[in-house]
Amino acid sequence: MIIVSFIQRAVMQGIPLLFGSTGEILTEKSGHLNLGIPGIMYVGAISGVIGAFFYENSVGSANIVPLLAVIIALLSSMFGSLVMGLIYCLLTVTLRANQNVTGLALTTFGVGFGNFFGGSLIKISGSDMPSITLSATSNAFRTELPFAHKLGAVGELLFSYSFLAYVAIIIALVSAYILNHTRVGLHLRAVGENPATADAAGINVNRYKYVTTCIGSVIAGLGGLYYIMDYANGIWSNNGFGDRGWLAVAIVIFAIWRPNMAVLASILFGGLFIVHNYITIPGLGVEGQELFKMIPYVVTLIVLIVTSMRDNRETQPPEALGLPYFREER
Repeated sequence: MIIVSFIQRAVMQGIPLLFGSTGEILTEKSGHLNLGIPGIMYVGAISGVIGAFFYENSVGSANIVPLLAVIIALLSSMFGSLVMGLIYCLLTVTLRANQNVTGLALTTFGVGFGNFFGGSLIKISGSDMPSITLSATSNAFRTELPFAHKLGAVGELLFSYSFLAYVAIIIALVSAYILNHTRVGLHLRAVGENPATADAAGINVNRYKYVTTCIGSVIAGLGGLYYIMDYANGIWSNNGFGDRGWLAVAIVIFAIWRPNMAVLASILFGGLFIVHNYITIPGLGVEGQELFKMIPYVVTLIVLIVTSMRDNRETQPPEALGLPYFREER
Protein backbone atom coordinates (compact mmCIF):
# COMPACT_ATOMS: atom_id res chain seq x y z
CA MET A 1 0.00 0.00 0.00
CA ILE A 2 1.15 3.52 -0.80
CA ILE A 3 0.15 4.84 2.63
CA VAL A 4 2.15 2.15 4.44
CA SER A 5 5.16 2.81 2.22
CA PHE A 6 4.89 6.56 2.81
CA ILE A 7 4.72 6.21 6.60
CA GLN A 8 7.66 3.81 6.61
CA ARG A 9 9.83 6.17 4.62
CA ALA A 10 8.66 9.12 6.72
CA VAL A 11 9.79 7.33 9.86
CA MET A 12 13.14 6.43 8.29
CA GLN A 13 13.62 10.05 7.19
CA GLY A 14 12.54 11.26 10.61
CA ILE A 15 14.89 9.14 12.73
CA PRO A 16 18.04 11.17 11.91
CA LEU A 17 16.04 14.30 12.72
CA LEU A 18 14.93 12.75 16.00
CA PHE A 19 18.49 11.93 17.02
CA GLY A 20 19.60 15.46 16.17
CA SER A 21 16.68 17.24 17.83
CA THR A 22 16.87 15.15 21.02
CA GLY A 23 20.58 15.90 21.32
CA GLU A 24 19.96 19.60 20.75
CA ILE A 25 17.07 19.73 23.23
CA LEU A 26 19.32 18.34 25.97
CA THR A 27 22.02 20.85 25.05
CA GLU A 28 19.62 23.79 25.04
CA LYS A 29 18.15 22.72 28.37
CA SER A 30 21.60 23.42 29.82
CA GLY A 31 21.46 26.95 28.38
CA HIS A 32 23.62 26.39 25.29
CA LEU A 33 22.48 26.94 21.72
CA ASN A 34 24.56 24.54 19.64
CA LEU A 35 24.24 25.46 15.98
CA GLY A 36 27.03 22.97 15.34
CA ILE A 37 24.54 20.08 15.34
CA PRO A 38 24.60 19.72 11.50
CA GLY A 39 28.40 19.47 11.60
CA ILE A 40 28.32 17.07 14.53
CA MET A 41 25.87 14.80 12.71
CA TYR A 42 28.16 14.90 9.67
CA VAL A 43 31.20 13.98 11.78
CA GLY A 44 29.22 11.22 13.49
CA ALA A 45 28.37 9.80 10.07
CA ILE A 46 31.88 9.91 8.60
CA SER A 47 33.46 8.60 11.81
CA GLY A 48 31.20 5.56 11.69
CA VAL A 49 31.97 5.14 7.99
CA ILE A 50 35.73 5.27 8.68
CA GLY A 51 35.47 2.57 11.35
CA ALA A 52 33.28 0.35 9.17
CA PHE A 53 35.45 0.91 6.08
CA PHE A 54 38.69 -0.22 7.71
CA TYR A 55 36.99 -3.16 9.44
CA GLU A 56 35.41 -4.39 6.20
CA ASN A 57 38.67 -3.98 4.30
CA SER A 58 40.72 -5.76 6.95
CA VAL A 59 38.61 -8.93 7.08
CA GLY A 60 36.72 -8.78 3.79
CA SER A 61 33.06 -7.85 3.50
CA ALA A 62 32.07 -11.52 3.24
CA ASN A 63 33.79 -12.38 6.53
CA ILE A 64 32.59 -9.64 8.84
CA VAL A 65 30.98 -10.46 12.17
CA PRO A 66 27.72 -8.45 12.07
CA LEU A 67 27.68 -7.63 15.80
CA LEU A 68 31.32 -6.52 15.73
CA ALA A 69 30.74 -4.43 12.61
CA VAL A 70 27.86 -2.63 14.33
CA ILE A 71 29.87 -2.05 17.52
CA ILE A 72 32.89 -0.67 15.65
CA ALA A 73 30.78 1.74 13.62
CA LEU A 74 28.81 2.83 16.70
CA LEU A 75 31.89 3.44 18.83
CA SER A 76 33.65 5.30 16.01
CA SER A 77 30.61 7.52 15.47
CA MET A 78 30.18 8.20 19.18
CA PHE A 79 33.87 9.04 19.59
CA GLY A 80 33.87 11.52 16.70
CA SER A 81 30.68 13.19 17.97
CA LEU A 82 32.04 13.32 21.52
CA VAL A 83 35.21 15.10 20.38
CA MET A 84 33.06 17.69 18.59
CA GLY A 85 31.00 18.17 21.73
CA LEU A 86 34.13 18.62 23.84
CA ILE A 87 35.49 21.22 21.41
CA TYR A 88 32.22 23.13 21.62
CA CYS A 89 32.21 22.97 25.43
CA LEU A 90 35.84 24.06 25.69
CA LEU A 91 35.14 27.11 23.57
CA THR A 92 31.74 28.13 24.96
CA VAL A 93 31.76 26.93 28.57
CA THR A 94 35.40 27.29 29.58
CA LEU A 95 36.49 30.11 27.25
CA ARG A 96 33.01 31.68 27.01
CA ALA A 97 33.20 32.19 23.25
CA ASN A 98 30.09 33.31 21.39
CA GLN A 99 27.82 30.27 21.09
CA ASN A 100 26.32 31.18 17.72
CA VAL A 101 29.68 31.78 16.06
CA THR A 102 31.19 28.66 17.63
CA GLY A 103 28.29 26.49 16.50
CA LEU A 104 28.41 27.78 12.92
CA ALA A 105 32.18 27.28 12.86
CA LEU A 106 31.73 23.68 14.05
CA THR A 107 29.18 23.04 11.32
CA THR A 108 31.55 24.36 8.65
CA PHE A 109 34.41 22.37 10.13
CA GLY A 110 32.31 19.20 10.44
CA VAL A 111 31.20 19.28 6.81
CA GLY A 112 34.76 19.95 5.64
CA PHE A 113 36.09 17.17 7.87
CA GLY A 114 33.55 14.73 6.50
CA ASN A 115 34.15 15.65 2.88
CA PHE A 116 37.93 15.45 3.26
CA PHE A 117 37.97 12.00 4.82
CA GLY A 118 35.07 10.82 2.67
CA GLY A 119 36.99 11.81 -0.44
CA SER A 120 40.11 10.12 0.93
CA LEU A 121 38.24 6.86 1.50
CA ILE A 122 36.81 7.00 -2.01
CA LYS A 123 40.34 7.29 -3.41
CA ILE A 124 41.61 4.46 -1.21
CA SER A 125 38.77 2.20 -2.33
CA GLY A 126 39.54 2.93 -5.99
CA SER A 127 35.83 3.41 -6.72
CA ASP A 128 34.84 4.68 -10.16
CA MET A 129 31.90 6.47 -8.55
CA PRO A 130 32.22 9.49 -6.22
CA SER A 131 31.02 7.32 -3.33
CA ILE A 132 31.85 4.25 -1.27
CA THR A 133 29.48 1.45 -0.34
CA LEU A 134 29.60 -0.48 2.94
CA SER A 135 26.91 -3.02 2.14
CA ALA A 136 27.95 -5.66 4.68
CA THR A 137 27.94 -3.26 7.64
CA SER A 138 24.76 -1.64 6.37
CA ASN A 139 23.01 -5.01 6.24
CA ALA A 140 24.05 -5.63 9.85
CA PHE A 141 22.51 -2.30 10.89
CA ARG A 142 19.35 -2.83 8.84
CA THR A 143 18.44 -6.21 10.31
CA GLU A 144 14.69 -6.20 11.01
CA LEU A 145 12.62 -8.10 13.53
CA PRO A 146 11.95 -11.53 11.98
CA PHE A 147 8.20 -11.46 12.57
CA ALA A 148 7.58 -7.98 11.11
CA HIS A 149 6.34 -9.14 7.68
CA LYS A 150 4.10 -11.81 9.21
CA LEU A 151 1.85 -9.23 10.87
CA GLY A 152 0.70 -7.49 7.71
CA ALA A 153 0.36 -3.72 7.66
CA VAL A 154 0.71 -3.45 11.45
CA GLY A 155 4.03 -5.27 11.33
CA GLU A 156 5.23 -3.12 8.43
CA LEU A 157 4.33 0.09 10.25
CA LEU A 158 5.60 -0.77 13.74
CA PHE A 159 8.23 -3.49 13.57
CA SER A 160 10.01 -3.22 10.21
CA TYR A 161 12.75 -0.80 11.22
CA SER A 162 16.34 -1.32 12.30
CA PHE A 163 17.35 -1.26 15.96
CA LEU A 164 18.66 2.33 15.80
CA ALA A 165 15.16 3.59 14.99
CA TYR A 166 13.84 2.13 18.23
CA VAL A 167 16.94 3.37 20.08
CA ALA A 168 16.17 6.91 18.90
CA ILE A 169 12.60 6.75 20.21
CA ILE A 170 13.69 5.20 23.51
CA ILE A 171 16.36 7.88 24.01
CA ALA A 172 13.80 10.62 23.36
CA LEU A 173 11.27 9.16 25.80
CA VAL A 174 13.88 8.48 28.48
CA SER A 175 15.23 12.03 28.05
CA ALA A 176 11.73 13.43 28.53
CA TYR A 177 11.29 11.39 31.70
CA ILE A 178 14.65 12.46 33.11
CA LEU A 179 13.98 16.14 32.38
CA ASN A 180 10.55 16.14 33.98
CA HIS A 181 10.65 13.55 36.76
CA THR A 182 14.15 13.31 38.20
CA ARG A 183 16.43 15.45 40.36
CA VAL A 184 19.04 15.48 37.59
CA GLY A 185 16.46 16.88 35.20
CA LEU A 186 15.41 19.50 37.73
CA HIS A 187 19.02 20.61 38.21
CA LEU A 188 19.58 20.71 34.44
CA ARG A 189 16.51 22.87 33.88
CA ALA A 190 17.65 25.16 36.69
CA VAL A 191 21.04 25.55 35.02
CA GLY A 192 19.36 26.48 31.75
CA GLU A 193 16.91 28.91 33.32
CA ASN A 194 19.15 30.70 35.83
CA PRO A 195 22.71 29.39 36.21
CA ALA A 196 23.58 31.91 38.93
CA THR A 197 20.74 30.70 41.14
CA ALA A 198 21.60 27.08 40.39
CA ASP A 199 25.23 27.76 41.30
CA ALA A 200 24.17 29.40 44.56
CA ALA A 201 22.12 26.30 45.35
CA GLY A 202 25.24 24.14 45.09
CA ILE A 203 24.74 22.80 41.56
CA ASN A 204 27.93 22.47 39.53
CA VAL A 205 26.86 24.52 36.52
CA ASN A 206 29.87 23.84 34.30
CA ARG A 207 29.70 20.10 34.92
CA TYR A 208 26.06 19.99 33.86
CA LYS A 209 26.82 22.04 30.76
CA TYR A 210 29.76 19.85 29.77
CA VAL A 211 28.09 16.50 30.41
CA THR A 212 24.77 17.41 28.82
CA THR A 213 26.29 19.02 25.75
CA CYS A 214 28.61 16.06 25.18
CA ILE A 215 25.77 13.56 25.61
CA GLY A 216 23.63 15.62 23.25
CA SER A 217 26.45 15.66 20.69
CA VAL A 218 26.85 11.87 20.84
CA ILE A 219 23.10 11.40 20.37
CA ALA A 220 23.07 13.80 17.41
CA GLY A 221 26.04 12.00 15.84
CA LEU A 222 24.09 8.74 15.87
CA GLY A 223 21.57 10.44 13.61
CA GLY A 224 24.23 10.86 10.95
CA LEU A 225 25.30 7.23 11.35
CA TYR A 226 21.70 6.03 11.04
CA TYR A 227 21.19 7.98 7.84
CA ILE A 228 24.24 6.47 6.15
CA MET A 229 23.96 2.89 7.39
CA ASP A 230 20.19 2.51 7.21
CA TYR A 231 18.45 5.03 5.00
CA ALA A 232 21.30 5.36 2.45
CA ASN A 233 22.09 1.61 2.50
CA GLY A 234 25.67 2.17 3.59
CA ILE A 235 26.51 4.54 0.71
CA TRP A 236 28.64 7.58 1.55
CA SER A 237 28.91 10.45 -0.91
CA ASN A 238 30.20 13.90 -0.04
CA ASN A 239 27.50 16.45 0.73
CA GLY A 240 24.89 13.69 0.55
CA PHE A 241 23.49 14.42 4.00
CA GLY A 242 21.58 17.50 2.88
CA ASP A 243 20.01 19.98 5.28
CA ARG A 244 18.79 17.45 7.82
CA GLY A 245 20.93 18.90 10.58
CA TRP A 246 19.27 22.29 10.27
CA LEU A 247 15.82 20.71 10.21
CA ALA A 248 16.73 18.90 13.44
CA VAL A 249 17.48 22.27 15.05
CA ALA A 250 14.14 23.64 13.79
CA ILE A 251 12.30 20.64 15.24
CA VAL A 252 13.54 21.63 18.70
CA ILE A 253 11.37 24.73 18.46
CA PHE A 254 8.48 22.87 16.85
CA ALA A 255 8.55 20.34 19.72
CA ILE A 256 8.71 23.19 22.29
CA TRP A 257 11.85 21.72 23.86
CA ARG A 258 10.18 18.41 24.75
CA PRO A 259 11.93 15.23 23.56
CA ASN A 260 8.70 13.20 23.59
CA MET A 261 7.06 15.75 21.27
CA ALA A 262 10.12 15.54 19.03
CA VAL A 263 9.23 11.93 18.18
CA LEU A 264 6.04 12.97 16.39
CA ALA A 265 7.55 16.18 15.04
CA SER A 266 10.45 14.28 13.47
CA ILE A 267 8.16 11.82 11.71
CA LEU A 268 6.03 14.72 10.47
CA PHE A 269 9.05 16.51 9.04
CA GLY A 270 10.31 13.22 7.63
CA GLY A 271 7.02 12.92 5.76
CA LEU A 272 7.23 16.50 4.51
CA PHE A 273 10.76 15.78 3.29
CA ILE A 274 9.59 13.02 0.94
CA VAL A 275 6.02 14.06 0.13
CA HIS A 276 7.11 15.34 -3.30
CA ASN A 277 7.72 11.71 -4.31
CA TYR A 278 4.07 10.85 -3.72
CA ILE A 279 2.26 13.88 -5.15
CA THR A 280 1.90 14.43 -8.86
CA ILE A 281 -0.08 17.34 -10.27
CA PRO A 282 -0.66 17.25 -14.04
CA GLY A 283 0.89 20.17 -15.87
CA LEU A 284 3.45 21.12 -13.24
CA GLY A 285 6.19 18.73 -14.34
CA VAL A 286 9.64 18.82 -12.74
CA GLU A 287 9.20 22.41 -11.56
CA GLY A 288 6.14 21.35 -9.58
CA GLN A 289 8.14 18.67 -7.81
CA GLU A 290 10.70 21.29 -6.81
CA LEU A 291 7.94 23.36 -5.23
CA PHE A 292 6.90 20.43 -3.05
CA LYS A 293 10.52 20.02 -1.93
CA MET A 294 10.21 23.44 -0.32
CA ILE A 295 7.43 22.32 2.04
CA PRO A 296 9.58 21.37 5.08
CA TYR A 297 11.38 24.71 4.93
CA VAL A 298 8.15 26.68 4.55
CA VAL A 299 6.75 24.83 7.57
CA THR A 300 9.94 25.68 9.47
CA LEU A 301 9.43 29.40 8.77
CA ILE A 302 5.80 29.18 9.90
CA VAL A 303 6.86 27.41 13.10
CA LEU A 304 9.41 30.13 13.86
CA ILE A 305 6.79 32.85 13.34
CA VAL A 306 4.19 31.10 15.51
CA THR A 307 6.75 30.41 18.23
CA SER A 308 7.81 34.05 18.37
CA MET A 309 4.17 35.03 18.97
CA ARG A 310 3.67 32.71 21.94
CA ASP A 311 3.33 34.30 25.38
CA ASN A 312 3.07 31.08 27.40
CA ARG A 313 6.25 30.49 29.42
CA GLU A 314 5.83 26.73 28.97
CA THR A 315 6.45 27.06 25.25
CA GLN A 316 9.48 29.33 25.48
CA PRO A 317 13.18 28.35 25.43
CA PRO A 318 15.27 28.31 28.64
CA GLU A 319 15.77 31.87 29.88
CA ALA A 320 19.57 31.69 29.86
CA LEU A 321 19.76 30.07 26.41
CA GLY A 322 22.75 31.42 24.51
CA LEU A 323 24.09 33.44 27.45
CA PRO A 324 27.59 32.66 28.78
CA TYR A 325 27.93 32.16 32.52
CA PHE A 326 30.91 33.29 34.58
CA ARG A 327 30.73 32.56 38.28
CA GLU A 328 32.59 35.70 39.36
CA GLU A 329 29.99 37.88 37.62
CA ARG A 330 27.14 36.75 39.86
